[in-house]
Amino acid sequence: MRSERYLIDSNIVIYLAGDPELLTAEVEAILRDTTNHIYVPSKCVEELILLQQTGKIEVKRWKSAKDIIGYITNERSYKIKYVMEDHLWKLAEIPIVNDHRDNTDRIIIAQAIVEKIPIISSDRQFPNYRRYGLKLVYNKR
Repeated sequence: MRSERYLIDSNIVIYLAGDPELLTAEVEAILRDTTNHIYVPSKCVEELILLQQTGKIEVKRWKSAKDIIGYITNERSYKIKYVMEDHLWKLAEIPIVNDHRDNTDRIIIAQAIVEKIPIISSDRQFPNYRRYGLKLVYNKR
């Protein structure tokens, strides 16, 4: 089996940690395949920390924001992928589609396009970026 690279969106990390039944069979298979390289964008990690600290998400296994980082890097053995200059250039190039103003979403979309890595997400806005080169595994539930 050939190893693939994937980025995963914040919502997928939340589902994986707290509600894995919200993952499609396709996404489960990708995440279960230990030959795949799974990356979490640093912007998603920042978003998860903020959501946990402000009480907007509650995942039982995450007692503190530090637990999120430990879950991603230690428990799941995923790598964090940081924003680079070429990602910012792509972000500046991509139009705002359907009034989609979530800048975390837009930078990880740019990151996925530049890196040519499919992103796994449940976000309804993401399919709109396929025409700009986004490779998407849509976790449609």
